[in-house]
Parts: sequence; structure tokens; C-alpha cells
Amino acid sequence: MRFLAAIIAAAAALAGAATPAAAPTARPLVRHLVVAGVISPVTADFMVNGIARAERDGAALVVISLDTPGGLDPSMRKVIQKILASRVPVAVYVAPPGGRAASAGTFITLAAHVAAMAPNTSIGAAHPVTLGAGGEGGQDETMAAKVTNDAVSYIQGLARLRGRNAAWAELAVRKSASLAAEDAVTERVVDFVAPDLAGLLARADGRRVKVAGRDAVIHTRGAVVEEETPNWRARVLVVLTDPNVAYILLILGFYGLLFELSNPGSILPGIAGGICIILAFYALSTLPVNYAGVALIVFALILFIAEVKVTSHGLLTVGGVISMLLGSLLLIDTPAPYLRISWWVIVPAVVITALFFLFAVGLGLQAQRRRPTTGDQGMVGQRGVTVTAVNAAGGRVFVGGEYWRATAEREIPAGATIEVARATGLELRIRRADH
Repeated sequence: MRFLAAIIAAAAALAGAATPAAAPTARPLVRHLVVAGVISPVTADFMVNGIARAERDGAALVVISLDTPGGLDPSMRKVIQKILASRVPVAVYVAPPGGRAASAGTFITLAAHVAAMAPNTSIGAAHPVTLGAGGEGGQDETMAAKVTNDAVSYIQGLARLRGRNAAWAELAVRKSASLAAEDAVTERVVDFVAPDLAGLLARADGRRVKVAGRDAVIHTRGAVVEEETPNWRARVLVVLTDPNVAYILLILGFYGLLFELSNPGSILPGIAGGICIILAFYALSTLPVNYAGVALIVFALILFIAEVKVTSHGLLTVGGVISMLLGSLLLIDTPAPYLRISWWVIVPAVVITALFFLFAVGLGLQAQRRRPTTGDQGMVGQRGVTVTAVNAAGGRVFVGGEYWRATAEREIPAGATIEVARATGLELRIRRADH
């Protein structure tokens, strides 16, 4: 019996040794998207595509580090729609310290499954005038009330969906209320304050959230964090969609095309101008553009060109300066300061344009006053010597290195110094120059 028991124990030991060890559990994946700046179509696409990739990769959580003064309403809603439909939990982290989630950033933060803030950050000031969708600039009271009420109902719905303070959300829209990070936690606007991303992941681990209509638990313990920032293409597009850059491209594009039209065959100005115009139109298509502003800028350039062709004693130039200045101010139709063209760009552009065309006009006037050097008019005033006696019947003179037939009102003897009074074809009318 002892022998049999020993055999059984040895077999069990061998079987245990042959059994492979359990595979270690895979570490969860966290996708970290870093967003800084205005919420524009470019940044919206970056966030939407980042969430989509996280869904494909089976990530446990998407963290959006957000620092924004606001942005365009359509772009904001595009991001929120993606967050609400996401199959992966999304956390919005207002960071770094000193950052903010203002205007459109407030809506996006309240829409997240997890909302956190870094110390010394702020959230709020979500009045629709700063959403960049036309705002209330130039609207009547009825339309302004409609826009405000729509924004209030939208943000309240997001707050209630995530169990956050809907009353404060309404104040953020109607009264532009803002909160610091610690106060936002106290008012149940965000879930917690985290000093850094590691602190956020630690606080988020084990939280129960509702994702795509189902309950889910966030697991971030020991997670692998993959950070994403906008690639070079997105960074270039962000620069292009800056209102100041779009304005400069528009002006340079008009200059290039006008120079090409004035000097056909130059080629390079036409190519550069065409590229600038196309890039400017792309940038303006992402911004709330007032086409009256574009028309005024075009009209200003027409006036400047007309000044070169028509003598208006500067009136056309003054009109062009006024038209260009007004067009520059009206070009971007929003009161949001971060979407308006800077005075430091408008003033130099208007002044340089005006000075350029004034310089061109001055050169034109100088050319008109300059004495002609060719043709019949170019002969008038030139001096020469009579070869033969010259009278009303005619004679020969030597002027400008050539022999000419000439007539004179009074007879001029040979060898006298003469001056051309008039030129008609190949015949000169002369007078004595030594008397």
C-alpha cells in the first residue's frame, strides 16, 4: 500500500509540474489625449478620432487633458456626441495647473463620465456669447434669448445625465459663473481634484459609470498610459485656422493675384497668391465669417488699384483705408476675443497696404511729370546746329546725332545753335537758342 501511495503521489507531482502556469493578466490601456487651445474643427477631430481608436484598441479609459478658453459650438457638440456614444469611459481632466475649461470646455467637462481638475484651475463662464457660433453679437433680444435658453437646456441635460449640479450649470450659461477646482468639487460640478494624471487614475479606479447605456466599472490599476498629442498635420491646421493667420493669408493671396494680373507671365506671384487664397478660404470656412467683411476688403483693394489709374488726389486711397479697416473688423463674426483678429495684425496690414499703394501712386505721378524722352515729344527742347540756312521754306539741321529737315518762322543762318520747338514726323520746327 505504501508503494502504491508513493506512485500516486509521484504521478500527481509530475502532473502538477506539467501543467502550465496561469498567464499573467494583461495590464489595462489608458489613452491620454492632450488638448490645449480653442475648440475648433481640428481639435474636435483629434478628440473624436482618439476616442474611436481607444474603442478599437479596447482601452479601459480615455483621459482628455483639457485647457481651453472655449471654441466653436459645432465643434463642441461633435465632441460631446462622441463622448455620449463612446463604448469606452471618458475622463476630462482640466489641466495643467493654471489651465481652464471655459465656455465650450465647460460643456465637454460636464459631459464626461469622469470629471476632474488639477489644482489652481477653473471651470465655467459658459455664456453662449463666448461659444463662437455667432453668439449674441448683432442679435436682437428674442434671438439672444433663444440661443441662451438652448444652451441652458443642453448643459442641464448633460449635468443631470452625469449626476452633477444642474443649477450651477445654468448659472454658468446665464451669468457666466466660474469656479475654482476645490469649489467645483464642493458644488458637485466635477468629481475630484487630482494633482496629476497618476492621481486621476488612482481616484478613477473602481468607479462605476454608465457607458453607452450599460453599467461599467473603470479599471486603471497598473494601467499602461499611451499619450497622444496632435501630429504635425493637426498642428499646421491649428495654425492655419488661427483668425490672424487666416487674415494675413487672405491679404497676401489678393496681393499675389493682383500682381500676377498686372504683370502677366510673372508666374510666381500668381502661384503663391493662389495657394494663400485657398488656405485662407479653408481657414475661414472653419470660422464664423461675415462675408460683408470679405467684400469690404476686396472693395478696398479695388479702390487702391483705381488710385493708381485715376487721379483722385488721395480720395480713393482714403476710401480704401476706411473700407479695409471696417472689413478687417467685421471679417470674423463673433464677440469671442480669442476668435477675433488682433489690432496688432489689422493696423500694420492696413497701414502697409495704404503706404504701398500711395508709393505706387507717387511713382505714377512722377512718371507723368517727367519729361518725355522718346517720340515726337521727346524731341522738343533738344538742341542742335543748323547745317544750312533754315527758313519757312525749310533747311537742314543736326540734332541728337542725326540730320533732320527743319523749318523756322524766321530765317536762321548756317552754324547757329537752335532748339526744337515742335516735332511732326520727320520734320522739326526750330528756333534760335543763342538769342
